[in-house]
Amino acid sequence: MNISDVQKIDALNLELLAKSIVEGFISGMHKSPFHGFSVEFSEHKLYNTGESTRHVDWKLYAKTDKLYTKKYEEETNLRCHIIVDNSASMYYPDTSNKDFDNLNKIGFSAFAAAALIEIFKRQRDAVGLSVYSNEYDFYAPEKGNERHRKLLYNELAKVLRSTSSAATNTYSYLHNIANKIHRRSLIFLFTDMFQTDVDQQQLFDALRHLKFNKHELVVFHTYDGKKEFNFDFDNAPKKFVDVETGESINLFADNFADKYKELVQQYFKDIEEVCIQYQIDYVPVDIHEGFGKVLTNYLVSRRKFS
Repeated sequence: MNISDVQKIDALNLELLAKSIVEGFISGMHKSPFHGFSVEFSEHKLYNTGESTRHVDWKLYAKTDKLYTKKYEEETNLRCHIIVDNSASMYYPDTSNKDFDNLNKIGFSAFAAAALIEIFKRQRDAVGLSVYSNEYDFYAPEKGNERHRKLLYNELAKVLRSTSSAATNTYSYLHNIANKIHRRSLIFLFTDMFQTDVDQQQLFDALRHLKFNKHELVVFHTYDGKKEFNFDFDNAPKKFVDVETGESINLFADNFADKYKELVQQYFKDIEEVCIQYQIDYVPVDIHEGFGKVLTNYLVSRRKFS
């Protein structure tokens, strides 16, 4: 599938692709990560007159002549909320005429979010969605019904078909989102951590706000490992333009690659250290490495949260 096809995806096709991503993820595991996640047998208890006979253990009745019901321990269904940064920097790199496997950051985030919604469905977890750029583009609260999930798929499909030149101050919209999520939830944020305001403390204050009311927060720091992390450009003179501010600089990539990588590695390390300090799960996600890391971290977070 090439990128022009992706830009024509509707909600139904996105849902089918999300199912395909999840099935591929499950088949790639030696043991299904869903084993034991939904309902597990816990113990027997004596049957009380008037109870439903649905869970009566008839084999045990045949042995003991007494009615026992199987008591199941069902994990509490979770409330999950996905947040997608839809600012201009998330539309890097330019994916014109590239294959489906070479999605840009926003494309990767939309498909990863769709795959998470598919897993939420299987786990019977309620899910909400927020999308923001230079404004609060979309908000839907956490619900678990099929009609609601189709609404979310439709919004993510719109994101895939859209373009953006919007700069954003991430922290301001995260505060707005935090104010809307009142009940304890597992929150997933897809962002490249770029913002026009350089005051990182304001960003982390907003992330801490998302932790309010005992929410659990997972930050998927979405980036292009080849270009944004390794600075892998040929050494022809190039003009580098900030897609959000319009600022530009002309340079030879080779002259700055080593120093650039040193600074970026330190930037990632600084973000991780602050997230650890605030008890935020920080997950760097290279868009060229597939969706497995996102889905695995959901399963890990779900176990910790429940």
